[in-house]
Amino acid sequence: MSPARVVSLVPSLTEAVAHSAPGVLVGATDWCVHPAGLDVVRVGGTKNPNADRITALAPDLVIANEEENREPDLAALRAAGLDVLVTEVRTLPGAFRELDRVLTACGVAARPRWLDEAETAWDGLPAPAERRTAVVPVWRRPWMVLGRDTFAGDLLSRLGVDQLYAAHPERYPRIPLDELRAVRPDLVVLPDEPYRFTPDDGPEAFPGLPCALVGGRHLTWYGPSLAEAPAVLGRALRAARP
Repeated sequence: MSPARVVSLVPSLTEAVAHSAPGVLVGATDWCVHPAGLDVVRVGGTKNPNADRITALAPDLVIANEEENREPDLAALRAAGLDVLVTEVRTLPGAFRELDRVLTACGVAARPRWLDEAETAWDGLPAPAERRTAVVPVWRRPWMVLGRDTFAGDLLSRLGVDQLYAAHPERYPRIPLDELRAVRPDLVVLPDEPYRFTPDDGPEAFPGLPCALVGGRHLTWYGPSLAEAPAVLGRALRAARP
């Protein structure tokens, strides 16, 4: 029997399920801000969900992600007798596979239109006219950047941007600011999450380098935003010129 009550601990999957299976979600994290006005019980953060509150909701399924959620928290939910579906997303094709799996588990019988539109948008991308190198900070104090095997890195590569730490042994390495400047990337990509880089907070650290300020929802979320992400990200990246 398909789940009738679902708790999501992943903001992008919350949005995907809310759009595709209205009424199924009964709980979500404080960071699940899309769709706007989602009326469900809030169960804490992605890194510190309230296990007691989740258990009290008696969900048939809890949706999680191996990167966004901590294994001890997921183990506690399993120990309470809850069914936990854990996703792993490192590439765009992997995101589409996991979205299919999650939506099927949530009782969505027909593939949603937005998912087909997202695949079409990315499959229809022309080959990039040029390739540029980039560093992609995701945090400061300390500075952390995209490293190997990241979903965001895969999206950027498809848009003609090769991030310089893609071969680093860590997925989100800490790199001193002096080194980030010294590698002389063609541009710096600054998303607004998890750290909220803004025109006044981030670009000043990279004098002389073009900076692309991009929405984290389009760069790191796997859900309905994927349909518009190629166009939105493409515009932001093209605008970053010396």
